[in-house]
Amino acid sequence: MSGYDPTDIEGQESAEADAELRGKLARDTEESDLKWLMGSKRGRRIVWRQLDRAGVFRLSFNTNAMQMAFNEGGRNEGLRTLATIHAVCPELYTAMAKEQSNAIT
Repeated sequence: MSGYDPTDIEGQESAEADAELRGKLARDTEESDLKWLMGSKRGRRIVWRQLDRAGVFRLSFNTNAMQMAFNEGGRNEGLRTLATIHAVCPELYTAMAKEQSNAIT
């Protein structure tokens, strides 16, 4: 038995509030971890490599549809990380990009 009672509105609302709180805590932890990682030069190098490997800075087009779908999946995760960086610590993205341009030249 699952113990689910469709008439227990109060219990459903409580469970929904608990799930919402757990989700918020998970998001806060992810953001905090990313700020910590981006807070050091070494961490920014790691993040840049991950974004590069995910294909964020290149097209994912391929004549093979399955390969292109695979490429887009990786790129999507990289873009999600990039969006989080821009939302949480945009100034550190700028620092990371400058460090990478200096490393190339």
